[in-house]
Amino acid sequence: MNEYLLQAGLAQTTLHPLNLRVRHAAGSIITLEDGRELIDFISGIGVSSFGHGNPQITQALKEQIDLHLHVMVYGEMRQASQDRAAKLLLSLLPDDLDTVYFVNSGAEAVDGALKLARSSTGRQKIMAVDGGYHGNTFGALTVSSNKARKAPFEPLIPGVEFLIWNDVQALDAIDHTFAAVIVETVQGDAGIRVPDPEWLSSLRRKCNETGTLLILDEIQCGMGRTGKPFAFEHFGIEPDVLCLGKALGGGLPMGAFVSSKSRMKQFANAPALSHITTFGGHPLPCASAAAALQLLKDLDFQHTERLALRFEQTMSEHDLVEEVRRIGAYIAIELPTAEAVNFCVHHALSEGLLIYFFLSTPCSFRVAPPLTMDEATWLRATDILSQTLDACASSMR
Repeated sequence: MNEYLLQAGLAQTTLHPLNLRVRHAAGSIITLEDGRELIDFISGIGVSSFGHGNPQITQALKEQIDLHLHVMVYGEMRQASQDRAAKLLLSLLPDDLDTVYFVNSGAEAVDGALKLARSSTGRQKIMAVDGGYHGNTFGALTVSSNKARKAPFEPLIPGVEFLIWNDVQALDAIDHTFAAVIVETVQGDAGIRVPDPEWLSSLRRKCNETGTLLILDEIQCGMGRTGKPFAFEHFGIEPDVLCLGKALGGGLPMGAFVSSKSRMKQFANAPALSHITTFGGHPLPCASAAAALQLLKDLDFQHTERLALRFEQTMSEHDLVEEVRRIGAYIAIELPTAEAVNFCVHHALSEGLLIYFFLSTPCSFRVAPPLTMDEATWLRATDILSQTLDACASSMR
């Protein structure tokens, strides 16, 4: 555990403490207490996708604070901000995804989706996918792939198996004993791995054949990050259950899982109150989410794609870069070594640009700028990163 934070009484477990003290954040810029400004090129790991202090989100929060905060749980009291958030979210999704359960985080959304799959199918087994990352609650950790991260907490939840990513033949392992397959539509912690469309289509067909639910985890890759409102739209498939989080809350803690009314009613009747949460659907993050969803509807995806493509081309031309993996503004840059990644993260930071690591992909760093970032800031960030790569290459000679 990081001693710097521990001395302050904070049990944060980062292995890469940047020890930055934030005074203010607006748009794509984070201002530190010492006056330095940083371009946020990771959006708080995909949370602040509509920029820091977005005026539409801030105004929605102010209006909700003046009305009320927590009043009652479990749907006992109808709350306007919940209604607005649900209506906007469902308006962006296929007709069969017509019911949303709001929770407090993406990991909780995954746990809820797994419970829903077992409840609605009567089956126990879950199929996950190699390279997947779904969170750190017991359920989400169980269906995540990184064995080293799981080992200290075993035994985890039984009945979980793993498929090989992007392998059509491996799908034969899915049979009528599985309640669900859970997969990130685009894998995040694995270093932005974009699936073969045929693999996802084959997975969808296999789930249909066996009565197995397809759970798509779009906690990181949803909410416009890949260049469409939801990543599954790139692949011509639809999930049975969709998990969301991060950017959904517009900067506040929020997750959700979405499915059909026929499945969701299981949580009211089989047994009664079989899934409950005190703060899920809290009026404040719901107000923020409603504003974020409206911003999502209004995004200029062509503008962001043009800037992201130019960034990709510039990075790909650098001799140090081994690969750029990108879909929309969801980007991983592969370097020769983990040491090179570490150098770049800290050098970029010293020059006013915030990029960051992946948990399980040490030779890559992540780039996920706010989807509202202006062209001039994109160009500034690109220049800083190009200079950082030059410095890293020089240090390796």
